[in-house]
Parts: sequence; structure tokens; C-alpha cells
Amino acid sequence: MKSVFYILIALATTISVAQNDALFEQGNALYNEGKFSEAISKYERILDTKKHSAELYFNLGNAHYKLNNIAPSIYYFEKALLLAPNDKEILHNIAFARNMTVDDIDRIPEVGFSKLFKNLTNKLSFDTWAYISVFAMSFFVLLYLMYYFSYSTAKKRLAFIGSLSFLVVTCMALFFAFNKFNIDKDDQPAIVFSQEALVKSEPNLRSEESFRLHEGTKVQILDTVKNWKKIKLTDGTTGWISSEHIKVLKEI
Repeated sequence: MKSVFYILIALATTISVAQNDALFEQGNALYNEGKFSEAISKYERILDTKKHSAELYFNLGNAHYKLNNIAPSIYYFEKALLLAPNDKEILHNIAFARNMTVDDIDRIPEVGFSKLFKNLTNKLSFDTWAYISVFAMSFFVLLYLMYYFSYSTAKKRLAFIGSLSFLVVTCMALFFAFNKFNIDKDDQPAIVFSQEALVKSEPNLRSEESFRLHEGTKVQILDTVKNWKKIKLTDGTTGWISSEHIKVLKEI
């Protein structure tokens, strides 16, 4: 019975993949014909099956861009970047999409050691840093055993230096792994979807208006109180916005 169950699962998966591939090709064909709304419908049917890819999000971003849908275009380009952060085509197209936004917000530049440390941490993913620490620890153990059981002074010296080096690499990789984990955890971006949204000084309608944002602007979510989100802009400004005005890029 188990074998039949696994066969049915594999068959269902194969059929689902084939259907999604067909929808993707149909969406591409409609896009090339200039039927952008119809193409979006095909792409969204793939999303309904919980299948995601940088290519799918990229095509959705392009289709919305052609329709001048500012917020959805930037949103899907940002989703694509989460999966392929170094893709030149996505970076190129999102730059054009961002030019359609109204809000011109300065960015506080990072300088010195903080910038260097953050760039180094972001060179690799959390999983990669973790794998490096595991491999380095394995070599540390092997070299330490070699040092412990070796009778040759020269081999002992080499094994000791090698084991110590891998111990240092292990500690550094673990440090960067935890730092990367915290960076990713604190990174909660969202895109403003309303044409114009009021940002309040406190999480309620009675509080004073701090400023206004417009569709397509990217913000960072800092906190949540009921249906209010505390957000931060790239210039360091903070405020509270109703959840209905934004759409988060990651699952919180």
C-alpha cells in the first residue's frame, strides 16, 4: 500500500509541474502578444499552487510594469530579488520601476567597519555559513586526533597548527552565521500599495499625522500592534501605518 501511495504522490506532483509549465508558457505567449492582464492571470494561477520562482516573479513584475501598476510591479521584482539577489536583469528592471514612484527618500549610507562587516556577513547565506562551521569543526576534530595519536614531533606540530586554524575558522563561521540569522530576521520589507497612505505618530487613528507615503515605496516593518505596523524608511524616519496600506514581502 505504501508503494502505491508514493506512486500516486509522484504522479500528482508530475501532473502539477506539467500544468504549471504549461501555464508559464501560456503566460509568456500572452505577454509577447501584449496581452499583459491575461498573462498576469496565467502567472497568478501558478502562484495559487504555491509554486514560486524568481522567473515567475520577474515576469509578473514586467507585466505589471507594462500596465503602469507601480506597486505590484515593484513588489514582484522585490520578490524575485529575494530568490535571485544578484540577477542583473531583475536589478535593471526594478530600477526603472522605482523611477515611477512619487516618494524621493534619502538613504543613510553605511560607512567604515559597520559597512565592511555587514557586506562580509551578507556574502554568504545563513546555511552556507553553518555548513562551513560544520566542515571546519570536522577537520578540527580529525587534526586534533592526529595530533593526539601521532608520535612524530613534526606531525604533532603540523596537526596542532592545523587544528587550531580550523577551530578559528569554526568560531568565525558560527559568528557570521548567527549574525546573518539576525540580519535576515530583522529584515522585514514591505511595499506600499495604496495610492496615498497616512503614516501616524502612534498606532491609532486619533494620533497626529507624521507624513504620507505613496504606492511603490519600500519600507521596513519594525513592530506590529493589532492592524498597525511600525515602519522605518531608508532615511531613518519611523511611523505607524495601517496594515491595509502595505503588503509584506516575506512571511512574518
